[in-house]
Amino acid sequence: MSVLFSPYKIGPLELKNRIVISPMCQYSAVDGFANNWHLVHLGARAVGGAALIIQEATAVVPEGRISYADLGLWKDEHTVKLKEIVDFVHSQGSKMGVQLAHAGRKASCDLPWKGGHPIDPNSENGWQTVGPSAVPFKEGHPVPAELSKTEIKSIIDAFATAAIRAKNTGYDLVEIHGAHGYLIHEFFSPLSNHRTDEYGGSFENRIRFLVETVIAVRKAVGENYPVIVRISANDWTEGGWTVEDSVALSIELEKLGVSMIDVSSGGNVLARIPLEPGYQVPFAEQIKKAVSIPVGAVGLITTPQQAEQILIDGKADFILIARESLRDPHFPLHAAKVLGDDIDWPNQYVRAK
Repeated sequence: MSVLFSPYKIGPLELKNRIVISPMCQYSAVDGFANNWHLVHLGARAVGGAALIIQEATAVVPEGRISYADLGLWKDEHTVKLKEIVDFVHSQGSKMGVQLAHAGRKASCDLPWKGGHPIDPNSENGWQTVGPSAVPFKEGHPVPAELSKTEIKSIIDAFATAAIRAKNTGYDLVEIHGAHGYLIHEFFSPLSNHRTDEYGGSFENRIRFLVETVIAVRKAVGENYPVIVRISANDWTEGGWTVEDSVALSIELEKLGVSMIDVSSGGNVLARIPLEPGYQVPFAEQIKKAVSIPVGAVGLITTPQQAEQILIDGKADFILIARESLRDPHFPLHAAKVLGDDIDWPNQYVRAK
């Protein structure tokens, strides 16, 4: 059997293969509520054979949404449809995770197919954004309100409460979103965090918000429930967050009981990123050398051979795919055939095997 289709664990959670579907925002919710689009979108990836499907960035407070059409987990009522989705994913032999998120200064935006521009906080579907400092994402964007320490504690509590809802709904793990220029990433990057209190300045202070969030979430869900973290390993900008910072952060996260590091990059500031196949894999490789917990690689990984080679070379333990999964929801089934592995297909699809 290929490495890609060998089983592996994230904490106590055993996965049937190494293919994970990355969180991908669908911008299709109303007031945070999931609907049949989410059921079909996420369910199709389970039918397609992925071991773990991670639900899109799901806001822990209404103001934490990227857009007014994002999913939420800030109230119990959200869990009814989500449980239906989780149960279906489980019925297909896959595991289900949810990415808990707060968009920070990149919140309150319109839908991508409507331009994705920031929405005025005083207009319909818009609200006041927040951040570690009153520094906008880029020129012309709204200035976020600097969070007080009381407000920081409230958001940390919201992450923990959402994690409890996720566990009670049946999700197999939660992922804390610390990447792509959203709130947690804004705190640990010096390009967006200009604070002078205990949440700014030194490396230890800038990672404090994430550290306290991990501690709160871990306490809420218990020791035997997997908590993973997605980070942006590099700001791709001079004076910003670096891969060396990410290595140091990952070491601390392992000490706190994090079960896996999901390694992406960029998103906090406008930057020139050299896009090429597997362009973020070297970051995962560097972090993997420093920790003993699993590490996931993501970023223009589009072929079974490429994914397999990353694992053979020991650069990562899991392969996360996003856009390739949008193009081909059944990527794992097709990848197994390419790599010569005989895996189970849904009974309804066996005639096409």
